[in-house]
Amino acid sequence: MDYVAALFPPVVMAVAFTALIVVIIKSQGGENKAKEDAAAEVLSRAESARQEPTVHGA
Repeated sequence: MDYVAALFPPVVMAVAFTALIVVIIKSQGGENKAKEDAAAEVLSRAESARQEPTVHGA
């Protein structure tokens, strides 16, 4: 019985991690792709705008 108690938490975590990876992979693309691309574009523009004054000021 000690073996079951020792192995149960790692097995549960492995199953949960696998389920998380499957959900992440399934959520890529599809109808959410446009929203993800738009969010990435906004973050990219904000990052470049934030770094621009330090490049020109040097």
